[in-house]
Amino acid sequence: MSDMLLRMQGINKNFPGVQALKNAHFEVRRGEVHALIGENGAGKSTMIKIVSGVYQPDSGDIQIAGQAAHFGNPREAHLAGIATIYQELGLYPELSVAENIFMGHAPMKTRLGLRTIDWERMESGAEDLLAELNIHDLDVGAKVGALNVGNRQRVEIAKALSLDAQILIMDEPTAALTESDVEQLFSIVRLLRQRGVSIIYISHRLNEIFDLADRVTVLRDGETIGTQQVADTSEAELIRMMVGRKIETLFPKQMAQIGAVALELRNLHRPPLTRDISLSVRAGEIVGLAGLVGSGRSETAQVIFGVLPADSGEIIINGAPVTINKPSEAVAQGIGYVPEDRGRQGLIREMTIRENTSMAVLESVSRYTFINRAQEQSLASQSIEQLSIRATGTEQTTNKLSGGNQQKVVVSKWLASKPKVLIMDEPTRGIDVGAKAEIHRLMSRLAAEQGLAILMISSELPEILAMSDRILVMREGRLVGEFSRDEATQEAVAHAMMSEAARQAASAAP
Repeated sequence: MSDMLLRMQGINKNFPGVQALKNAHFEVRRGEVHALIGENGAGKSTMIKIVSGVYQPDSGDIQIAGQAAHFGNPREAHLAGIATIYQELGLYPELSVAENIFMGHAPMKTRLGLRTIDWERMESGAEDLLAELNIHDLDVGAKVGALNVGNRQRVEIAKALSLDAQILIMDEPTAALTESDVEQLFSIVRLLRQRGVSIIYISHRLNEIFDLADRVTVLRDGETIGTQQVADTSEAELIRMMVGRKIETLFPKQMAQIGAVALELRNLHRPPLTRDISLSVRAGEIVGLAGLVGSGRSETAQVIFGVLPADSGEIIINGAPVTINKPSEAVAQGIGYVPEDRGRQGLIREMTIRENTSMAVLESVSRYTFINRAQEQSLASQSIEQLSIRATGTEQTTNKLSGGNQQKVVVSKWLASKPKVLIMDEPTRGIDVGAKAEIHRLMSRLAAEQGLAILMISSELPEILAMSDRILVMREGRLVGEFSRDEATQEAVAHAMMSEAARQAASAAP
């Protein structure tokens, strides 16, 4: 019996004005983790939606276990043993863990001639499924809406197992997870592989591919570029396949002339995650702020920007103390803020590029209650050209852009306010490698050519090390380390990031 569980050949799919897939092919063996990667717009989402029955191909062949298959809808894919866990988890927050796991196929019993849900069997079945995944700390009666993201994701995986899924598709599964949740997810993925479940794993994080996957397939512009054994390839080779050219470095750092202090904090305090923070960022300087999730990095940025006003301490802009109790006061003082969650906090995605670009400077493009559309249009056109935003024009809605181009629109919004200081929280999270290089190039240019002072928060140590002129490290709401660019190493920064308990455990490990 062949070990090939899924085979897709000659897959074509057109949308109005776009050929999303062009004679693409993809295959998955039984019990393997097969990564599917590519830049935004490469065709990954279209491919998995065809596998899961959301879309139907215009042409091409799909086989499941050697038999021809055609899925007219997601239910038909479910019946064929295919389950998909999307970034936006499809759970019902007001229902329990057990109810979500067995949604649509709850165990039934007959009582007094009536068919009703067998609640006892459903809860025990949910407990058994979680136990299969080595999950013993989830109450199957708890409402899903009260769970953190990692536990909601585990409920989705248990739900897939309840459907006897043989192919599990995971779309950017670690995008919103903490480090501990990521480790638990990896353990579950490895356990499922051992049990013969095939996993299609989509991620922009190449390190995850090398940690988890057996094989990797690269899509570019709707075409299958190639499939490699992960053990036989390298990050550089995968990047070359994804972007169609060599990227000598993902971090095109341009050295800048460092000027006077643009932002200074003195004993800034708002517990529990901003405790007596003192730091400075100079004109033309990129200061990296590192730390584990929960260390206080984002919270400190929000204190500076007035989202969470400080209880005490000073904020000094260009040598002058300022008072910032709300974001509008931060903007007035020349501070811009690119937030971690661009979709919810950085953009109104249903609005156009033109409308988003002018969001931070509406007063300057309006008179009384009337917005000057011509000024808005000019501002957006300049942003598209300056930041190389790939769009059909200023009237394109931002939710139709790739993740990297959405991020550029967020940056353009704040550049329109002509800031002296730009805070960038996870500036490249969830975007592909080519777009990352473009964002890094833009950051470097803003610092070197415009003298912008940039405070960059990132969970990715390679990004912190490569793009920063100085690196600050936070732990438990406090600054616990500072490194110059020359003295910073991955080991030294990681050591400073870890808690005392974690450091002791690491040093005690064999």
